[in-house]
Amino acid sequence: MNYRTLLLAFPALLGAPSLPAQTLQLGPESPTARVAVLTAALYNDQANLREPSDSAHSTIATTVLRERLAQDLGDQVIAYGIVDSLADSPEAAATAGAVACHVKVACAILVGQRSGAGWVVMTKVSKTSNLIWLLSAQLIRVSTGDIVLDDSTELKGDPGPMVRIGVRSFADRVTRAVKAGGYVTNFPSGEPGQ
Repeated sequence: MNYRTLLLAFPALLGAPSLPAQTLQLGPESPTARVAVLTAALYNDQANLREPSDSAHSTIATTVLRERLAQDLGDQVIAYGIVDSLADSPEAAATAGAVACHVKVACAILVGQRSGAGWVVMTKVSKTSNLIWLLSAQLIRVSTGDIVLDDSTELKGDPGPMVRIGVRSFADRVTRAVKAGGYVTNFPSGEPGQ
């Protein structure tokens, strides 16, 4: 018996009528809610060596994340020009204060609200050394400000390929969570126990 079947059967176990699968709400968002994807931030202030090429890895993260989510979610992903314009707006600057919009949750939520998104995605690539990087990524429910996914992955080795792998894995988790209306699972198939 899978998890959804168990949820549907649970009311019957208590003597209440079970609900048909179509009425089951796994989260407060529609599975077709729009998604705003901010550009990836770069943090290398504490790295033992900062190099001009470091910024290429946040660019890679942005490109891979946006391409993967556009491939998986299609029209649910809000046009990046709109998202970037809202993130660079005077209202966003006032909300973010002295930092860029893509590193402040309150500003990300503002971009989500202004773009009509149900979800907003933030990512940050941090460098500690030439061989150790960290990918931090969040999926935020715009209506409540809840952080539904909050991933932090240490990337060891050649940062280019490792950033790509880490971002793809996070994008797949975002897709599953969005399509499930906010229900989150750590199982690779998206179904518990499979």
